[in-house]
Amino acid sequence: MSAHDIVIMGAGHNALVAACYLAKAGKSVLILERQSFPGGGVVTRELNTPGYWHDVHSSVHIMIQANPMITEDELGLIADFGLDYRYSDVPYASIFPGNETLITYKDLDKSCAEIAKFSERDAETYRAFAKRSMAMLPMFASGLYAPPLPLGPFMAMMDSSDEGRLIMDAMYRSSLDIINQYFTDDRVKMHFLKLVTENLQLPDELGTGMGIFLMPGIIHTYGVSQPKGGSGGLTDALVKCFEHHGGEIRLDAEVEHVIVESGKAKGLRLTTGEDFRAKDAVIGSFHPHKLDQFVSGMDKDVVARAKNVQPSTFSLFVSHYDLKKQTTYFAGEEVTRATMLEYFTMDTLDGLLDDFDQLRRKKLPIRPITGGGDETHADPSRAPSGAGIFHAITMAPYDIEGKGAAQWDEIKESVADKNLSYYQKFVSNLTSDNIIARSTWSPLDMERSSPNSFVKGDMHGCAPFLHQTMGHRPTPDLGRLSVPGVDGLYLVGPFMHPGGGVFGAGRGTAIQMMDDMDIDFDKVAGY
Repeated sequence: MSAHDIVIMGAGHNALVAACYLAKAGKSVLILERQSFPGGGVVTRELNTPGYWHDVHSSVHIMIQANPMITEDELGLIADFGLDYRYSDVPYASIFPGNETLITYKDLDKSCAEIAKFSERDAETYRAFAKRSMAMLPMFASGLYAPPLPLGPFMAMMDSSDEGRLIMDAMYRSSLDIINQYFTDDRVKMHFLKLVTENLQLPDELGTGMGIFLMPGIIHTYGVSQPKGGSGGLTDALVKCFEHHGGEIRLDAEVEHVIVESGKAKGLRLTTGEDFRAKDAVIGSFHPHKLDQFVSGMDKDVVARAKNVQPSTFSLFVSHYDLKKQTTYFAGEEVTRATMLEYFTMDTLDGLLDDFDQLRRKKLPIRPITGGGDETHADPSRAPSGAGIFHAITMAPYDIEGKGAAQWDEIKESVADKNLSYYQKFVSNLTSDNIIARSTWSPLDMERSSPNSFVKGDMHGCAPFLHQTMGHRPTPDLGRLSVPGVDGLYLVGPFMHPGGGVFGAGRGTAIQMMDDMDIDFDKVAGY
């Protein structure tokens, strides 16, 4: 039996963030990870061929850019532990039929000039829209990386000012509502709608509109980025930081359940029967649907509400290609600088919405909804000299037409072939003579890779609906980053506030824990 101050289930990036702050505060921290490597959804691996490095799940790091962990380098990840974020001047671009392009630059003036190619009115609208987003960002972002306010008081605070009421309006509405209100050209609308659907939300789902207001502020204030060497560069830096402060990670260590005695979390038990005791607290990285699997004796109503948490409407289907030569695009070289690149085989908004409607009905869209690109253009270290990798991302249902997710094992290679035929309309050398190898991950494979977090193939943990935000994410019971009825049991993961994706959200859990343990977080963070 081993004893530490804090024992953590899972070495995903959120858990690692919390662990680093706690270890820096002088706590003895142990992480138990079921896989043979740390990082969860933030890992870069040689999936097919030695020397070709692919981001297995997350690739582009957007929302973490406003986190004080990065902006103030609170953990020394940049100064001391090798984190090297690379920022392109082209955060986002779209290619339309005929290889017409619309590029969002970090520079607002250049972005507006691009939009003016389609609509001068939309260009001026976007300028005002982006400036407002940038002005609102500090107020909104301040709550993203700390324990959430209860939803009721948050709404009351928002309702006390005109600016706050504008945010409330966006939170209640859909992205499509807001886009249609402000913009006129279909291609401009599609360009921005596709960006927010990266959060695994349908364009017309109510309670998802805040993304439209938030993303321009992030893009034009911070940009979007990828670590040198791949998404796993963040994990590598976090592990170095954690171990520097005395933290310990044990791999191939699958947790069976939380040890609870007299209403207090006392540690974690592995499937091997080995116990690891915690003097102060336990952190669990398990989805709310798995709450009663890992914690016995929970209040039945708390469990019922946890089971009722809604996953995102759709998931992702991803193929990773190793290429002899870097990709070349019919649209030209400018799009190769885009950190995020989208492809449209239609040029009308109705066509795009028809494809999303297929996803709503758990069907594969007739025209794949596609994104992705070749990261070697920005980072040649990801492949041998002159070679490329292609990250093909399409949106897909987890459970296909009620036939069950198991169907993916039968059809995933044929689906990947179909998707490839669509990418070949845009990429001139994504051809059999240039492809060395391919591996494909279906929504079911996503769940298998992280069964305690990516439930139903939802890499974002649960849907970003209004009733699953702030202090109600994932439920009002669990929204304070702890488990009611079990003292000393805290939670991290994409299903917690502020949401899925790479936020570095473990910072909020660390703040809450330090408040409960009378530790000055600001002092630990270096203020």
